[in-house]
Amino acid sequence: MLDLDPDITVVGTAANGEDAIAAVGEHEPQVVLMDLTMPVMNGVEATGLLHTTRPGLPVVVLTTFEDDESILAALRAGARGYLTKDAARATIVQAVRSAHAGHSVLDPAVQSRLLTLATRVAATEPGAAPSSAAGAAAPETAVPLTAREREILDLIGQGLRNTEIARQLYITEATVKTHINNLFAKADLHSRADAVRLALTVAAKNRPTR
Repeated sequence: MLDLDPDITVVGTAANGEDAIAAVGEHEPQVVLMDLTMPVMNGVEATGLLHTTRPGLPVVVLTTFEDDESILAALRAGARGYLTKDAARATIVQAVRSAHAGHSVLDPAVQSRLLTLATRVAATEPGAAPSSAAGAAAPETAVPLTAREREILDLIGQGLRNTEIARQLYITEATVKTHINNLFAKADLHSRADAVRLALTVAAKNRPTR
C-alpha cells in the first residue's frame, strides 16, 4: 500500500521485533511503521530499543489496540505516532510523512483516549484545584515550568494542536509556539511526542494509588 505512493519506498519488512531491529540496521530506513503484538520481541520492546540506539529514527505504531495501556506503553517507549489499523491509506501515508518531518501523529480515537485519561487522572487527584478555562493543569514536574507552560504541556498531553490550544487559552498561536519552544528547551524535549510522553508520565506519577 505504501509502495503505491511515489515518494515512499518500503525498504524492508519484518515478522517480529527482533527482525525489525535487524532490518533497520541493514536498510537504514527514515521511518519505521511498527506493530505491537509480535512474537520473539513485541513492538513496545523494539520501539524502546530503537529509541535508545537510534533516537533520531521516528517510529509510528500501527496496531489494532487503542486501550490506555497499549497507548501509554508505546508512547513511553518512544513512538512518535500511534495509529489504529482501521486508519485510511491517506492517513497512514500522511503519518509517515509527518513522522519524517519531525511531527507526532495520533489517531483521533487515541487522542480521545488520552483526553479521557488525563481528565480522569486530574479529577481523582486528592485536593485537586478547580479546573481553569484550560482544564486541570499538569502536576508539578522536576522541570521549573511556568504555570502557562504547565497548562500547555497538559493540553499537548491531551492531544490538542497549537491552534486548538490557542483557542482554549484565548491566546495567539504565535504565543503558544513561544511557550512550547521555551518548554522544549527547559525540559530538553525534541518533538511533540516527547512532550506527550512527559505529560503522560507526570499524570501517571501523580495518579493516586488504591
